[in-house]
Amino acid sequence: MRSLNEWLEAYAESHQNPTNKMIHWVCVPAIMFSIIGIIWSFSTTAVFVIMAITMIFYLMLSLPLSLAIIGVYAAMAFVADAMGESLLMVSIAIFVVSWILQFVGHKVEGKKPSFFEDIQFLLVGPLWCLSFLFGKWNLRF
Repeated sequence: MRSLNEWLEAYAESHQNPTNKMIHWVCVPAIMFSIIGIIWSFSTTAVFVIMAITMIFYLMLSLPLSLAIIGVYAAMAFVADAMGESLLMVSIAIFVVSWILQFVGHKVEGKKPSFFEDIQFLLVGPLWCLSFLFGKWNLRF
Protein backbone atom coordinates (compact mmCIF):
# COMPACT_ATOMS: atom_id res chain seq x y z
CA MET A 1 0.00 0.00 0.00
CA ARG A 2 1.16 3.54 -0.72
CA SER A 3 2.29 5.79 2.10
CA LEU A 4 0.40 8.97 2.94
CA ASN A 5 3.04 11.11 1.23
CA GLU A 6 2.85 8.95 -1.91
CA TRP A 7 -0.95 9.34 -2.01
CA LEU A 8 -0.79 13.11 -1.42
CA GLU A 9 1.95 13.63 -4.02
CA ALA A 10 0.06 11.58 -6.61
CA TYR A 11 -3.16 13.48 -5.86
CA ALA A 12 -1.35 16.82 -6.03
CA GLU A 13 -0.06 16.07 -9.54
CA SER A 14 -3.48 16.84 -10.99
CA HIS A 15 -4.19 19.69 -8.56
CA GLN A 16 -1.56 22.35 -9.28
CA ASN A 17 -3.62 25.16 -10.78
CA PRO A 18 -4.71 27.68 -8.10
CA THR A 19 -8.28 27.79 -9.43
CA ASN A 20 -8.56 24.01 -9.44
CA LYS A 21 -7.11 23.85 -5.92
CA MET A 22 -9.62 26.40 -4.63
CA ILE A 23 -12.49 24.50 -6.25
CA HIS A 24 -11.31 21.27 -4.64
CA TRP A 25 -10.86 22.82 -1.20
CA VAL A 26 -14.54 23.77 -1.33
CA CYS A 27 -16.00 20.90 -3.32
CA VAL A 28 -14.23 17.91 -1.74
CA PRO A 29 -15.79 18.58 1.69
CA ALA A 30 -19.09 19.48 -0.02
CA ILE A 31 -19.13 16.17 -1.88
CA MET A 32 -18.19 14.36 1.31
CA PHE A 33 -21.12 15.99 3.10
CA SER A 34 -23.49 15.33 0.21
CA ILE A 35 -22.65 11.62 0.17
CA ILE A 36 -23.18 11.43 3.92
CA GLY A 37 -26.46 13.33 3.51
CA ILE A 38 -27.77 11.16 0.69
CA ILE A 39 -27.01 7.93 2.54
CA TRP A 40 -28.23 9.40 5.87
CA SER A 41 -31.59 10.07 4.23
CA PHE A 42 -32.07 6.32 3.84
CA SER A 43 -30.04 4.75 6.66
CA THR A 44 -28.04 6.34 9.43
CA THR A 45 -26.63 2.91 10.21
CA ALA A 46 -25.22 2.65 6.69
CA VAL A 47 -23.53 6.05 7.09
CA PHE A 48 -21.77 4.98 10.26
CA VAL A 49 -20.72 1.64 8.73
CA ILE A 50 -19.23 3.47 5.73
CA MET A 51 -17.51 5.97 8.03
CA ALA A 52 -16.00 3.09 10.03
CA ILE A 53 -14.77 1.34 6.87
CA THR A 54 -13.17 4.52 5.52
CA MET A 55 -11.55 5.12 8.90
CA ILE A 56 -9.60 1.88 8.48
CA PHE A 57 -8.01 3.33 5.32
CA TYR A 58 -7.34 6.67 7.03
CA LEU A 59 -5.87 5.09 10.17
CA MET A 60 -3.41 3.08 8.08
CA LEU A 61 -2.12 6.37 6.66
CA SER A 62 -2.11 8.91 9.49
CA LEU A 63 -3.41 9.00 13.05
CA PRO A 64 -3.55 12.83 13.27
CA LEU A 65 -5.45 13.16 9.98
CA SER A 66 -7.73 10.29 11.02
CA LEU A 67 -8.62 12.10 14.22
CA ALA A 68 -9.37 15.21 12.18
CA ILE A 69 -11.57 13.16 9.84
CA ILE A 70 -13.50 11.89 12.88
CA GLY A 71 -14.17 15.51 13.80
CA VAL A 72 -15.26 16.27 10.25
CA TYR A 73 -17.53 13.22 10.22
CA ALA A 74 -19.05 14.25 13.56
CA ALA A 75 -19.72 17.80 12.36
CA MET A 76 -21.23 16.55 9.11
CA ALA A 77 -23.41 14.02 10.94
CA PHE A 78 -24.62 16.78 13.28
CA VAL A 79 -25.57 19.01 10.33
CA ALA A 80 -27.17 16.11 8.45
CA ASP A 81 -29.28 15.22 11.46
CA ALA A 82 -30.32 18.84 11.99
CA MET A 83 -31.45 19.28 8.37
CA GLY A 84 -34.37 16.92 8.69
CA GLU A 85 -36.50 16.32 5.61
CA SER A 86 -34.62 18.80 3.43
CA LEU A 87 -31.41 16.77 3.71
CA LEU A 88 -31.90 14.52 0.69
CA MET A 89 -32.73 17.24 -1.83
CA VAL A 90 -30.05 19.61 -0.53
CA SER A 91 -27.48 16.80 -0.58
CA ILE A 92 -28.33 15.84 -4.15
CA ALA A 93 -28.05 19.48 -5.25
CA ILE A 94 -24.69 19.88 -3.48
CA PHE A 95 -23.45 16.62 -5.01
CA VAL A 96 -24.36 17.62 -8.58
CA VAL A 97 -23.09 21.21 -8.36
CA SER A 98 -19.86 20.17 -6.63
CA TRP A 99 -19.04 17.51 -9.21
CA ILE A 100 -19.72 19.93 -12.05
CA LEU A 101 -17.36 22.43 -10.42
CA GLN A 102 -14.73 19.72 -9.89
CA PHE A 103 -14.80 18.85 -13.58
CA VAL A 104 -14.58 22.56 -14.47
CA GLY A 105 -11.52 22.74 -12.22
CA HIS A 106 -9.92 19.81 -14.01
CA LYS A 107 -10.70 21.40 -17.36
CA VAL A 108 -8.85 24.52 -16.16
CA GLU A 109 -6.04 22.29 -14.85
CA GLY A 110 -5.85 20.40 -18.12
CA LYS A 111 -5.63 17.04 -16.36
CA LYS A 112 -8.20 14.36 -15.72
CA PRO A 113 -9.36 13.68 -12.16
CA SER A 114 -7.09 11.38 -10.13
CA PHE A 115 -9.86 8.91 -9.36
CA PHE A 116 -9.97 7.93 -13.05
CA GLU A 117 -6.66 6.17 -12.32
CA ASP A 118 -7.53 4.74 -8.90
CA ILE A 119 -10.89 4.91 -7.14
CA GLN A 120 -9.07 5.21 -3.79
CA PHE A 121 -8.27 8.81 -4.72
CA LEU A 122 -11.87 9.60 -3.75
CA LEU A 123 -10.78 8.85 -0.18
CA VAL A 124 -7.51 10.77 -0.58
CA GLY A 125 -9.21 14.07 -1.47
CA PRO A 126 -10.35 14.79 2.11
CA LEU A 127 -6.85 13.96 3.41
CA TRP A 128 -5.35 16.31 0.82
CA CYS A 129 -7.60 19.13 2.03
CA LEU A 130 -6.83 18.42 5.69
CA SER A 131 -3.09 18.10 5.03
CA PHE A 132 -3.18 21.64 3.63
CA LEU A 133 -4.84 22.91 6.82
CA PHE A 134 -2.41 20.98 9.00
CA GLY A 135 0.46 22.58 7.08
CA LYS A 136 -1.00 26.07 7.50
CA TRP A 137 -1.37 25.47 11.24
CA ASN A 138 2.11 23.87 11.53
CA LEU A 139 0.63 20.57 12.71
CA ARG A 140 2.41 17.30 11.97
CA PHE A 141 0.52 14.61 10.18
